[in-house]
This record gives sequence, structure tokens and C-alpha cells, in this order.
Amino acid sequence: MSAAGGKGGRKPGPRSSKPGQARKPGPNSTGRGKGQPRQPRRRDGQRGTTPIRKTDEDRRESLGGEQIEGRHAVRELLMAGTRRTREVILASDLDHAPILDDIIDLADEAKVTLRELSRSKFESLTRTEGSQGVLAMAQPIRPTPLEELLESDHDGAPPFLLLLDGITDPGNLGAVLRTAECAGVSGVVLPRHRAAHVTPTVAKAAAGAVEHLRMAVVAGLPAAMKTLTKRGIWTVGLDAGGDRSVFDLPVADEPVALLLGAEGPGLSRLVRERCDTVASIPMLGVLDSLNVSNAAAVACYEITRRRMP
Repeated sequence: MSAAGGKGGRKPGPRSSKPGQARKPGPNSTGRGKGQPRQPRRRDGQRGTTPIRKTDEDRRESLGGEQIEGRHAVRELLMAGTRRTREVILASDLDHAPILDDIIDLADEAKVTLRELSRSKFESLTRTEGSQGVLAMAQPIRPTPLEELLESDHDGAPPFLLLLDGITDPGNLGAVLRTAECAGVSGVVLPRHRAAHVTPTVAKAAAGAVEHLRMAVVAGLPAAMKTLTKRGIWTVGLDAGGDRSVFDLPVADEPVALLLGAEGPGLSRLVRERCDTVASIPMLGVLDSLNVSNAAAVACYEITRRRMP
């Protein structure tokens, strides 16, 4: 089976409000009368996005994420405040929506340049199919050192990591990251090569999760798994040939790392061999696998359920 299924942490608690969360805007929070067009604050007369010059070091260290598209992803970028937003661009033909007021108010609070472009010019800048008339340019996402992911959370919960082996489809990666953040995964580990990082499609599918997840980039997963083992973290692969069900993991409430492979190939041979155990998702229908993002949801939430008090 691929990481998507086959036959055969962190203790969640109440979440505090997100850093930088703005007040709930009223119907005229942008200062315009009802029915009047939105008037974003302009700081310059330049057309197009602000160019981002990246050095070789930036390219090596960055996870990507400079261009964020989609209303929820852009709002979460502004609310989180974990990296600097350079500019927010809106299409000029958008109908009124409360989430757009949120974006405008948050950008104004953070003194971020807001610009409005005609639909045709706006679409020439987009890199996803459904930008929803909103995009932002921001500083790239910096990875977290692997060692930092191996420590217990501030509340003392043991690490709950997700290691992704060769997932190259950006839509799948974004959906997996969204699930990981919601399920309380404390860190995600990505290989540097032959894997998707944070493209605009990933960021949109993740719906803001990339602003809150700690993500490490490693030269290779097998070497990283050795480090995890030395630190007492169990490595659990998800694969069709697993010798136990994911619903029967004795290590679910201990320091654990769940490994998922790409659809089709599944876990690479060396990664699978170095897992402490390999588990599968029971398949009771005619089909023999799940989409990798659905498999991630099943497995992550099973571990989360086992960790709940």
C-alpha cells in the first residue's frame, strides 16, 4: 500500500487565540459606505508584485511560501504574524465578504501595503486555480532545526511528528499539513530533495496551517530516523504490508513519528526497513487504498485520540 492506506505528542487541549488576532470587523469596518467599492490603502504606484531577491543561502534554507493565495490562507498569514507580509493584492471585482474585511483590517494593523488590480492583471500574477481574488507576498518560511522538534512541548507532551517520504503532489501535501496542524502534530519533517515544499498550491490547500506548523528539512529521512531512534522516538510507517492495524499501536501515546509515503510508491525501501513498526489502515471495501491526505487524517487522529486524557 502507499501511505494512503491498505488492507490488513501532544495532548490536545484548549487552544488559545491565535497571535495577532484582530477584532471582529463590523459591516463598515473599512470605512466605506454600504455598497461602495473597497478602497485599499496604497503606498506606491508600482504595478505587479514586489520582487523578492533570494540568495543561494535563502534558497537552501527556505521552505518556500513567498506567494500565498486564497482568502483563508492570506488571513491566517496576517493573523499569525510569524513572518513579515510584504504586500496584499486584491482583485478589483470582489463582492463584499466579512473575510475580506478581516484581511483589510489585519493588513492595515500590520502596516502592510494593500493594492487593488483589475481582474485580468490580478490573474496574471496567480499560480493556483482558485486564488479567490486575494494573494499576498511574504518572507519565505524558515525551517525549524530537527533537534528542536525532538523536545517535548511546553506543556510536557511527548513529540508527535509526521515524516513525509517523497510526497510531490502539492495538493496532497497541503491537505496533509492542514490535517497535521488540526490533529496537534508537533512537527513535520520533509526531505530536501524529491518532495514538494511550500508552493502557492500547497499553501492554499493547507488553508493557513503552514503559518503554525514547525517544519524541518533534512537531507534524507533514513538518517533523520536514526536521530529520532537515538532520542527515544518510535518510528511508525504507514503501509499496506503493515503487520498491525493503525488502531492497535501500543506506542501511540509515547514519543512517536508517523511516516507516510507518496501515493503509488508508498514508503521507500530504506525508510520502511528503518521503521520500528509498520502499520496499515484496515480496508473493508472493494478499493484497496485511500488518498494519502485521507490516510494521514485517519492515522493522525487515531494517535491524537489515544493521547487525549
